[in-house]
Amino acid sequence: MAVTKQLKLQHLLWRAGFGPSSKTWQAWEKYPESSWWPRLRDAATVEPRIFDVVDGALGGLLMGVGELGKMENRKKRLSDDERKEARKQSRQALQSLNLIWLEEMVHTDAQLREKMAMFWHGHFASRNLNILYQQQLLHIFRTHALGNFKDLLRAVSKSAAMLAFLNNQQNKKQHPNENFAREVMELFTLGRGRYTENDIKEAARAFTGWGFKLDGAFVFRRVYHDTGEKTVLGKTGKFDGDDVLDILLDQRQTAHFIVRKLYRFLVNEDQIPRDDRVQQLADRFFDSGYEIMPLLEAIFTSNWFFEEENIGRKIKSPVELWVGMRRAMPLQLDDPEGQLILQRALGQVLLYPPNVAGWPGGRNWIDSTSLMLRLRLPHILAAQSEFDISPKDDDDQMMGRQGKSRLQKRMAASINWEPVLNLFSAQPEQMLIPQMARYFWQIPAAPPPLDTLKNHINSTSKEQQIQSIALQLMATPEYQLC
Repeated sequence: MAVTKQLKLQHLLWRAGFGPSSKTWQAWEKYPESSWWPRLRDAATVEPRIFDVVDGALGGLLMGVGELGKMENRKKRLSDDERKEARKQSRQALQSLNLIWLEEMVHTDAQLREKMAMFWHGHFASRNLNILYQQQLLHIFRTHALGNFKDLLRAVSKSAAMLAFLNNQQNKKQHPNENFAREVMELFTLGRGRYTENDIKEAARAFTGWGFKLDGAFVFRRVYHDTGEKTVLGKTGKFDGDDVLDILLDQRQTAHFIVRKLYRFLVNEDQIPRDDRVQQLADRFFDSGYEIMPLLEAIFTSNWFFEEENIGRKIKSPVELWVGMRRAMPLQLDDPEGQLILQRALGQVLLYPPNVAGWPGGRNWIDSTSLMLRLRLPHILAAQSEFDISPKDDDDQMMGRQGKSRLQKRMAASINWEPVLNLFSAQPEQMLIPQMARYFWQIPAAPPPLDTLKNHINSTSKEQQIQSIALQLMATPEYQLC
């Protein structure tokens, strides 16, 4: 069955962003196919504003917390109460940063930038309760999301959030710490099995002395650096950390590893990526000097990207599901902080990846509990009812929300139905369900029989009918895919 223009457009908007917006869909429908990519690209080239949630008082408190205060020989020591207060305020600021980024994903025209920033957030996963450092790292992702991978890798590798998370602040020539060197090779560049244990040991020596100041600025402490010769991936010299990054970037395997992972994220996570296609993209990526935007253009303007086998085959991550739902069905939330609990319940809390490997994705997004909540979510919003979860004993992931064995949250929201009504009010009644299914579902073939939906539709008025159809379609397994 031929893939329709509408389905192609929806496919692109889901993979290069967070799905169609009911407010702008009619305008997008009128654009010729040749203009889709340039519009997405150009909208994303505007320099992002920094999300600054750290006030002066909190910044001052954070600079006295933890071992950093000792390392900088601060004359003033914080009391236990001051440390506790600093951590509390940092958690609250992290929640604010989470919600600000979420709002940007929902409303920005720079959909491509935020989607790629989310990819890099999972690729360079870091959990850090210091809001100053996490804020800086998020800005790195958003600033370099579409630029050059070399610049991105170097900026992330020198960020306080990553250096602290992977213990490189403790990496000194007398006592080398291999955590940072190992993850740079295994997760950020080459991939597992493309290096030896000795390569890690030698690279760790090169990264000795890499650290950061209290304000998050990178610092190279020469007194802690091992100045001797090292041998990494067959090359020998008196390397420092920048030299090792250059050696890793000189490997075509790095381009191949990044492209293969990006292919699964943007194109198809179910099928094993075609080696010839990945190799061609990887060669292009490497030969360009790791320019990200030309790589994305090669993917999103190709004919194979729009093939039926790649459409509707990706399970939406919790953030993709929620942001896409808000773009399709604009909401005014009475309590935006409820989204923090919702992210936790669905299994993806922004700024809190589960570990340095990030979220595994795919079918890992779905279990019996999360699937039931996913299917109930549209009706929870419409009815302004409650959902509840059983939190794990992990205060980091709960973002400071400890409590009873179960957490309940009422999702009070006002739904702005006007954009959805504008899209479908002119449709004949007998065509409403199939036409709305084509919009809400990413199904290349003919939709399955929809007669059962009629038994759950409120037909009091055309307006009520459209609203109830939208809710029913979003409360289906089909809506979980994009």
